[in-house]
Amino acid sequence: MKILSIAGARPNFMKISSLADAVKEHNAESSQRIDHVIVHTGQHYDEKMSDLFFRELGIPEPDINLGVGSGSHAVQTAEIMKRFEPVLLEHRPDYLVVVGDVNSTIACALVAAKLGVKVAHVEAGLRSFDRSMPEEINRILTDAISDVLFTSEPSGEANLIKEGVAAEKIHFVGNVMIDTLLKHLPRAEEKSRILEELDLKDERGRARPYGVVTLHRPSNVDNPKVLRSVIASLNAVSQQLPLVFPVHPRAKANMGSMGISLAPTIRTTDPLGYLDFLKLLANSRLVLTDSGGIQEETTILGVPCLTMRENTERPVTVEQGSNRLVGNDPEAIPREALLAMGHEKKTSTKPELWDGLAGRRIVRILLEL
Repeated sequence: MKILSIAGARPNFMKISSLADAVKEHNAESSQRIDHVIVHTGQHYDEKMSDLFFRELGIPEPDINLGVGSGSHAVQTAEIMKRFEPVLLEHRPDYLVVVGDVNSTIACALVAAKLGVKVAHVEAGLRSFDRSMPEEINRILTDAISDVLFTSEPSGEANLIKEGVAAEKIHFVGNVMIDTLLKHLPRAEEKSRILEELDLKDERGRARPYGVVTLHRPSNVDNPKVLRSVIASLNAVSQQLPLVFPVHPRAKANMGSMGISLAPTIRTTDPLGYLDFLKLLANSRLVLTDSGGIQEETTILGVPCLTMRENTERPVTVEQGSNRLVGNDPEAIPREALLAMGHEKKTSTKPELWDGLAGRRIVRILLEL
């Protein structure tokens, strides 16, 4: 069997890592070899960071890099399609495997669907029901043209059934992001020196209390009024708990152009590699984010997470995890942060099939199909 998988942006790398590991394991144990071709679209904003993720996660070097770079949604999606079509025509895989909801996902899925190549979508069925989010459009359209849909939580199947997807096309396999987290957490704890570098350990070598911030969604960082409100909330939280903020380029540029400053109790860094960021998350007292994947990671790590959005496409993290939606309300964020800080870190209920084996299930199902 030949599969071709797409990696385009940072969230994709952790998911592709699980799939690459499962293929490698299968090929070591079976005579029925899988030929796995990895295509990097180059959508990610920082190629150095992209290379670092591939090395840290042990992902094989991409067989092809399209080198698309940044651009508007229309320009980026069109450029990926244009550069990807000859690659797909050359390789003609049995399945194109796309993950997540970035522009690379829908662009490559659309090319494959029009060329008659079967599409398998990993993380299918997730819905925020907010079409102002570009990712929501990408999710809906990718699912609509996929032949095989791999879901990570029960809401995914329920959403797909409501949208008219045939039940036999849907497979509940668990969460590939969590495969990668569980595999690399011990290594992150052992190898990463991020706590020492940021002076986050006390004289006994224990982690000092701190929180972690990530902020990148256009709804939070592109509107001056909203961004000022969110930063004011974070500044208030940091008076009670020092915060570490790896700043996304989009947020950094907008804060600079809008003249928005952070309190001295918020420590900023450049974007971090996977192992450093995982260790930072795992040892934190609180996470404030507008990311999707971090909601899942904190659920497994048992770290209280305040999601600065009005909705989530990952409801299981609220139902079973440590995640709470706080929007960008300047009163709710500090209030909920204080409440979260008052509780001991706990091990939350692990959602069904978030057990480190999702990649293996995907490979097994593709072989059976």
